[in-house]
Amino acid sequence: MTLAPWGRAAGAVVALGAGTLAYAAVEAQWFTLRRVTVPVLPPGAADLRVLHLSDLHLVPDQERKIAWVRSLASLDPHLVVDTGDNMAHVDALPALLHALEPLMAVPGAFVMGSNDYYAPTPKNPARYLLRDARGPRRTDHVLLPADRLGDALRGAGWKDLTNRRDVVEAGGLRIALVGVDDPHLDRDRIPPVATRAHRSGADLRLAVTHAPYRRVLDAMHADGADLVLAGHTHGGQLCVPGLGALVTNCDLDRGRAKGLHGWPGARPDRPGGEDSTWLHVSAGLGTSPYARVRFACRPEATLLTLVARDA
Repeated sequence: MTLAPWGRAAGAVVALGAGTLAYAAVEAQWFTLRRVTVPVLPPGAADLRVLHLSDLHLVPDQERKIAWVRSLASLDPHLVVDTGDNMAHVDALPALLHALEPLMAVPGAFVMGSNDYYAPTPKNPARYLLRDARGPRRTDHVLLPADRLGDALRGAGWKDLTNRRDVVEAGGLRIALVGVDDPHLDRDRIPPVATRAHRSGADLRLAVTHAPYRRVLDAMHADGADLVLAGHTHGGQLCVPGLGALVTNCDLDRGRAKGLHGWPGARPDRPGGEDSTWLHVSAGLGTSPYARVRFACRPEATLLTLVARDA
């Protein structure tokens, strides 16, 4: 029997869809390291290597991801910054700490994301086409061991920036830190500057957030941050080649869904953004366990090499 033209067309569409879905499942495991240079340090300062991790969304059986994260220690970073959403399963903590173990010997800093506090749940993917995809607050979430994760990271010497300020010495430089709890859960509070001591003599003012909501970026810019690191967006996760992200899952514009930019204006370096703060948004390493696909948006970690700006 010969298929009618419309039948052949429908079959081709189904085959194309199946092939695209299969590719997207493969791409979700195609981890890549991005390398970015940021001229943000004082003139004459030595280079500083900062490894930015975000959105691992780890489940215990993801052995390939665990091994890949462990291998990042070979980059010999001076500082590791984790911008949250590390876990996607109630039993993920031992696997996560195993993944991070070689990096926990390096100075580090962290904030939490919603998927450090609560396990992910199935969601209608059409919701993510909305400007604010959060929906009503749920009361039946399964809790994740965020407290034990925080204890382990602090025990390794990493700085907890959950609505806190701190200072870290890395690569021979003094770095003033500020961070907030997850803005996607409305937990963010920029801590007041009780003292200027934490910024005295700082070579770099680094701000950290999980979700890059505009209100948080504005506050960090006003606070004097030289560089802001964020995650949460997954770079759009399902992107259109040549167009990029369709959504950011927050109120950040799609043009800054991932990569290095300026806030509030353009950089690098600097057309129209003379007073802008550097902003790096990681596309992250994971997905929800209910949607383990990526398209035109490979899972990533980023090695930022911070170099001296022009005198």
